[in-house]
Amino acid sequence: MYSDLPIPTDARDIEEISAPWLSEKLGYQVRSCTSKRVGAGQTGASYRLALATERGDEHLVAKVASGDEQARGGVSAGYAAEVRFYAQLGDTVDIRAPACHYAAITDDQLRFTLLLEDLAPRRPGVQVAGCTVERALGAVRNLTGLHAPRWNDTSLAELDFPMTVDTREKADGLAMVAQMAGDEFVQRYQTELGPEDAATLKAAAAVMGDWALAGRQPFALVHGDYRLDNLMFGADPQDVVALDWQTLGVGSPTRDLAYFIATGLETGLRREAERELVAAYHDELLRRGVSDYDFDACFHGYRLGQLQAPMLTTIGAIYATRERSEASDAMFLAMAKRSCAAIRELGTLDLL
Repeated sequence: MYSDLPIPTDARDIEEISAPWLSEKLGYQVRSCTSKRVGAGQTGASYRLALATERGDEHLVAKVASGDEQARGGVSAGYAAEVRFYAQLGDTVDIRAPACHYAAITDDQLRFTLLLEDLAPRRPGVQVAGCTVERALGAVRNLTGLHAPRWNDTSLAELDFPMTVDTREKADGLAMVAQMAGDEFVQRYQTELGPEDAATLKAAAAVMGDWALAGRQPFALVHGDYRLDNLMFGADPQDVVALDWQTLGVGSPTRDLAYFIATGLETGLRREAERELVAAYHDELLRRGVSDYDFDACFHGYRLGQLQAPMLTTIGAIYATRERSEASDAMFLAMAKRSCAAIRELGTLDLL
């Protein structure tokens, strides 16, 4: 159910993306090109390209690898996953994602190039600020366009992604990384976190191996990092486009749902609206043809899925290839604090 055509290896860093190269890849003449860094990606870099072409002025977004070779090596499997989504899998699902004009990755996976649709005037979500319930409803409904088309699709077993954990060996490996990242995260931010959140992060990391293998039914293609900073919003709250597919995998779909809601809404608002949001997600799954899946099972999966947030937050903070900044610290802390509160209030650790 996906294209197995070879993916080009002619990937470029942003300094090497020129008008002649773009002309070759796009199939029409590009006379000039300028670029400007956009977004807050932690393991890749995105640039808005202003093109003067034979067809007139155009804009695209180029996404490329970032960091030195060692840093890239640590996240190269994620680079490959994202390129594969755009090149081979995007057409098999119904989630709104940018149109892709070119996708390439080198054989060593240390460099990749994506030429994507420019989504302006849509604007990215802001993780620290959180979002409204209305925008969250648009985001969770969009998420079903990823999950429903490949719901319990046995052909997904053919796919091998770094965030797919389907054996005890992989689970133990994830647990080891999560515990190291969790310990370092708590040490780095101990003053801002406070003892209660620090304890929750350590407790979550301690059960990561068992959690990774829990809730294996139902399964679907999952985004893995479906959060505000990875979404673009239009004026219509239902106009939501998902970016950043480096954590693509196969797993429990409600982990995406839990991760988005727990990290994207202020704690009080999440507490008030989460049942409404989970119900909207569940209703949309049913509308898209998912069957034999009741609301209670969906909400249980949502509770269990909460551990996606501290795992990705701590690993993302510690292993990011982008230089640490005040803005990134604020983002990771907001995600950690919100997710820790959700884990405690929903009794997630008691489910393991």
